[in-house]
Parts: sequence; structure tokens; C-alpha cells
Amino acid sequence: MTTKPVLGISGCLTGSAVRFDGGHKRMGFVMDELAQWVNFRPVCPEMAIGLPTPRPAIRLTLTDSGETQLRFSKPPHDDLTQKMAEFTADYLPKIGDLSGFIVCAKSPSCGLERVRLYDENGNRGRKEGVGLFTAALLETYPWLPVEEDGRLHDPVLRENFIERVFALHELNTLRAKGLTRRGLLDFHSRYKLQLLAHHQAGYREIGPFVASLHEWEDLDAFFVAYREKLMTILKKPASRKNHTNVLMHIQGYFRNQLNTRQRGELRDVILHYRNGQLPILAPITLLKHYLAEYPDRYLMTQNYFDPYPDDLGLRLAVK
Repeated sequence: MTTKPVLGISGCLTGSAVRFDGGHKRMGFVMDELAQWVNFRPVCPEMAIGLPTPRPAIRLTLTDSGETQLRFSKPPHDDLTQKMAEFTADYLPKIGDLSGFIVCAKSPSCGLERVRLYDENGNRGRKEGVGLFTAALLETYPWLPVEEDGRLHDPVLRENFIERVFALHELNTLRAKGLTRRGLLDFHSRYKLQLLAHHQAGYREIGPFVASLHEWEDLDAFFVAYREKLMTILKKPASRKNHTNVLMHIQGYFRNQLNTRQRGELRDVILHYRNGQLPILAPITLLKHYLAEYPDRYLMTQNYFDPYPDDLGLRLAVK
């Protein structure tokens, strides 16, 4: 891939002073590490609907009729729901090229989960809301990788999000260049081991679907259906058990090239990973070493070995 993925991002996470209190929530990983590998398209939905910074606090109100509204926290509690709806209706159709979105946690406009809800009398309710902007984003683009800054501190969730971003970017690039049956089949072939590591049942389900490609006259319709299936599988974090199964499968490709000592060493590294004694980076690195020494045409195409730039160091943190 010669182009960079483009990510939407809540403006405050880039360091822009757009929060209600005039501050920001600059995220180090995003701006200091990820920024060299992606391009960002920042947006602050609250400023986009005309609110200043600093500004009065706003919150989500769950009405008696079950509607979630965006209102000012202090009297007279003016309703901003319609303004936000108008903004999302205008903004969201313009961002179909994005490969992911990072939103600000706990925000009544951008929060992905556990946003505080209030009743119409101002009483604090449960943390079970979703920011109005993010809710519309998820409804419009259900396949899009979306995460919030707080969850990205979790190494597993961070690695999963970045992996999905680069997968969707490659898929979008394939579409932009012009869809062909061969291109779609080659793409899926490169992702087989990666899908197997994420969800074995999903891997088995998507296989026959791809095999039916010859029955589809409309390749774009196939692309849309395939994209949803692919991103649903990748959204499930790869488990240690599934990774181990994939690693053992790859090990089998070298059974005729490795001597007894090498096979034993590779087996031990994989088992140590399975038992939580080594990060996933250890067996992957050893397998890549043997792949360089004993090239295999199929394995060399597999995205599983390099699903995102190594310099991000994500596999070192994932146990």
C-alpha cells in the first residue's frame, strides 16, 4: 500500500483546545506514534453545531418516552438534538473513504459506550449511553473500525483496532483501483490465516461465500457484503488459542526443512506463547526467520505476519 489510511478523530484528541472547558485530551499514542502511519481528519461535533469553546456543559437526557436527547446541563436545558442530527446528516455521507474513527470517551457527543444518562429532572442515571454523533456514525458505517481513547490504552483493543484499520484501508484501495474477481480472490487468500486467528467459525462461514463469487454479476454488491463479513470477523480480538492453532499450522509448512533441534525450538516457543510466557511477537519472529530462509509462496502472501507496520510495536505488548 502506497497511501496512508485516513482516520476520523475527535478534535480534542489531537491536542486542539476544543473541549467545553477550553482544554484538550491529546493522546500520546495517536499523535506521537500512530500519526506517522496514518492521516487524520479531525472534527469536533459540538463546535460543528455552533457551540463555542469554552462552552456550557452538555449531557445526554433520556426522556420519559425513551428518546435520548442532547441538552445543556444547566437551565433552561436547551435541546441540541436536532442541530446534531442535521450536522451528522450532512457530515457522515462525506466520510465514506475513512478507514477508522477514534472518538473521545464519555463525551455526550462522541462517547462510544458508558456515557452517563440523566432523566428529565436532572437526576443521574446509568452509564449506558452512546454519544449522539458516534451513534449516528455506527449506524451509517457499521463495518467501520471505531474506538475511543480510553479503550485504546488496552493493548489487545489497540492492536485489534489498528489491525482492522489497515485491513479496511487495503480493501478500500482495492475498490478504488477497480474491482476484479481475481483481485477479490487474491485479497481474501492473503487474509486467510488472519481470519482464522480471529474467529474460526467466521473463517469457515466466509469461505463458501467467497467461493460463490463467480455467481455474482455485480462485483460492487459482492464487495459490500464481503466487507461487512470481513470486518465482523476481524472485530473479534484474536485469542491465544486461535493464534496457537495458526502458529502450529504454519509450523507444518517447515516440517521437511527444519532439523530436530529447530523443530523442537519452534514448538517450545509456540507453547510458551500459548502458556502466557512469551508475547505473540516471539513465535511470529521465529517463523518469519524460517520463512526468509525457506520461502513458501503461499505463506509469503499472508497478511498475518505483517498486518500493520512493525514499528508500532503492538505485538510486543500483546501477550
